[in-house]
Amino acid sequence: MHIDGVLLRSASPIPGASKTLSFLQQQKIPFILLTNGGGKSENERIKELSEKLEIPLDTSMFVQSHTPFAQLAQGKDSFAEKCILVVGGDGGKCRDVAESYGFKNVITPGDIYAAYPDIWPFSSNFNSYYKEFARPLPQPIRPELLSESLKVDAIFVFNDPRDWALDTQVILDILLSRKGILGTQSPKNGDDALPNRGFQQDGQPPIYFSNPDLLWAAKYHIARLGQGGFREALEGVWKALTGGSTAGVELVKKVIGKPFRETYNFAEERLVDHRQAIYPGDFPPLRKVYMIGDNPESDIRGANTYYSPHQTEWISILVRSGVYQQGRPSWTPKSIQQDVTEAVKWALKDSNWKSID
Repeated sequence: MHIDGVLLRSASPIPGASKTLSFLQQQKIPFILLTNGGGKSENERIKELSEKLEIPLDTSMFVQSHTPFAQLAQGKDSFAEKCILVVGGDGGKCRDVAESYGFKNVITPGDIYAAYPDIWPFSSNFNSYYKEFARPLPQPIRPELLSESLKVDAIFVFNDPRDWALDTQVILDILLSRKGILGTQSPKNGDDALPNRGFQQDGQPPIYFSNPDLLWAAKYHIARLGQGGFREALEGVWKALTGGSTAGVELVKKVIGKPFRETYNFAEERLVDHRQAIYPGDFPPLRKVYMIGDNPESDIRGANTYYSPHQTEWISILVRSGVYQQGRPSWTPKSIQQDVTEAVKWALKDSNWKSID
């Protein structure tokens, strides 16, 4: 089940959420929490959730938007030893998360700005903020000596950016560079003879986004822009610079998080493992998964379109306690319920559970 808009509204528990999760635990009904949020380590976030909801939780039942990024720090083709740019979140927290995943050479736009403030001349109001967490760069920006200049091998947007302008400028500089080397511009940009008119065809690093949500349920009574809003803004500037789709150019990117398959597959594997921990030994395969969410575009769409390698049936339940309030949702769930308590009751009845009281 989702968190913001299902279990919490900003930092406050939604009425009935704690009692409902406690019931599931008492009945040994496996569940995991799947969120497009992030910006903190899984250990830190699960501790906060346990305190707010007043129930014991652990990381084995928790998936954040950027949790699957940890896989990209493993294996022979990983980015573990490469220089990666981590974008978003409060201060240096997302850098800390990336390092906990195994990435060893992590920089942030704040590091670049602290060393080269002219890279974006309108972030001076953030000077004190960046001084709190900025680190020295592993290499200088020296475009006249490419072998010794700062080179970025991958861009990861971990969480909602706080300084959209600086982050947009730095990301664009890298995507338009030669092989990810800061301070350069690729001569292939705009070449009609090349795919994508030469853009992102010169060894530029891949860019990953962890959360596609345009909106999310914050404390304010109307949903607020999320990381998806930043991505749309970035793509708008990219289109203005490159000509966009009308000129045959796209922003080549990888987006994970709900509703995308990679995140649902990762979540299903975690749920299977959590279920196995509750019921060790031989146990029938997982037959049904109920996805409870408040966002039709991420939660419901993801569950409706996911094809399980385990042949598990995914059933979507939309609640009215978050982003969705009323009207015809953009993706039709199996059921619409008022809140998580009613959603769980419906799921238990649908699955012929022995008791729903």
